[in-house]
Amino acid sequence: MPQSSCATSSTWRRATAWSGTSASRRSTAPPTSSSPSSRRRWCAAACRSRRRCAASPRRRTLTVLLLYGAIRRLHGAPLPLALACALFLAWGPGFRYAELYFATPFFALLGTAAWALAYRLRERPESRRLALLFALTCLATGLARPEGVFLSLFLLAAVVFWVGPRRALGPAAVFAAVFAGLGGLFFLWRWSYFGHPLPTPFYKKGGGTLHWKSLRASLDGLIQLCLPWLLAAPIALRSRDALRRLLFSLIPVGGFTLLWVLLSNEMNVLYRFQYVLLPIVLLSFPDWASGLAADLGLPPLAALSPGARRAAIASGATLAVAVLAAQAVLYRPQSQARDGRYDAARLLARYSSRGYTLVTSEAGLLPLYSRWHSVDSWGLNDLEIARHGLSQGRLEREHPQIIVFHAFRSPLAPGAVDANPDWARMVAELTSYGERHGYVVAAVYGHDPYETHTYLVRSGSPDAAAIVAGLRALDYHSRDGLPCVNFALWTYARR
Repeated sequence: MPQSSCATSSTWRRATAWSGTSASRRSTAPPTSSSPSSRRRWCAAACRSRRRCAASPRRRTLTVLLLYGAIRRLHGAPLPLALACALFLAWGPGFRYAELYFATPFFALLGTAAWALAYRLRERPESRRLALLFALTCLATGLARPEGVFLSLFLLAAVVFWVGPRRALGPAAVFAAVFAGLGGLFFLWRWSYFGHPLPTPFYKKGGGTLHWKSLRASLDGLIQLCLPWLLAAPIALRSRDALRRLLFSLIPVGGFTLLWVLLSNEMNVLYRFQYVLLPIVLLSFPDWASGLAADLGLPPLAALSPGARRAAIASGATLAVAVLAAQAVLYRPQSQARDGRYDAARLLARYSSRGYTLVTSEAGLLPLYSRWHSVDSWGLNDLEIARHGLSQGRLEREHPQIIVFHAFRSPLAPGAVDANPDWARMVAELTSYGERHGYVVAAVYGHDPYETHTYLVRSGSPDAAAIVAGLRALDYHSRDGLPCVNFALWTYARR
């Protein structure tokens, strides 16, 4: 069972897109029960998507092996250093992403491959074959995730910085031809198929404004993921050549970090949007450190006395073990916590053949496992709501049987204020609609009264009483596995 609803929503979006019933086209997902063949296609697509996510551990392993090989081949780094970098990546958050069914390791694999090719290209910019391979790998990175296009541009900018504009004309021309040709064809097909040029979440998360909290989160992610290696960056100040090598890698790292000021920070679980920077930094570090001993006038290890050699090896090994141990503890695998939304979805699945509609801000576990005709009230999977927000008119058209939303208040704390005003407006719209149409407050589950999941059920339908009773009988837990209280019973026990 997935730990996080937001993790599963990515599975939902991929499944509906491949089944031809994309939420961005239909504004709802999954398909209604009135179309059994469409539902079968959707379920099959969801299973294929889950299998693709289950392949994430293999992709993480491939990224680790690619990183180790690239460090050894590109930089000629000693085996202990290459092994330390590879283990730091292996014991990072990649396993947790796979555990949560995110495809983040695949994007990181492509980004790492593109960065390794950028290192090769900076040494041989005249090679057309290498320029084509670099451009195609960058295109694959952009197809894996839209922000991969910008990452690819930053990688190309680093190559231009290193070799100079004149020598970079050939690689830049090949890059432009590949992106304008193959990338342009895909973009036009996607626009024609979905009816809009960008993925639906970009319309919701962009908003035409700068998101300074997202920028701070992006910086926090870079620091948390790469802190030991960033602390070593000042070693590049020892010489002009070392500083140039550092600036070469800072172009994609800094550019990609700053990019996130353009989007809000929803679903950035464990800083997964910044994870691709970790292998990029790890692959870059040996380049910064290259020639360090010679620049500082330090004798080679073999020239030291036996005692000094043992002390140097012990010091380096102790430092490496401490850093790797901290990494392993920070991102240790966790058993997947019980989540009440999954239990609620399994309950609602009993009524999936009734043709009911679910409107929810938790557009992940609930739609996926309930198999209800569903509407994402926040809009990450719904183009109309993403562009114009949730409205009473939209709710009237959907006529939902159940409304579920995540709020930061409860009957015991009705005056609590959500820090996100847009989210608060969505909750107000859902609450107002429920009150005007006589919905039963079946449950307000929360571990504390300041963060809850509210379940509203339309009264009058044949299954309303059974659904209300079933929701109230759940042994509900938060997404962190903490037991929850139904605060609705404090106020609505008479119902």
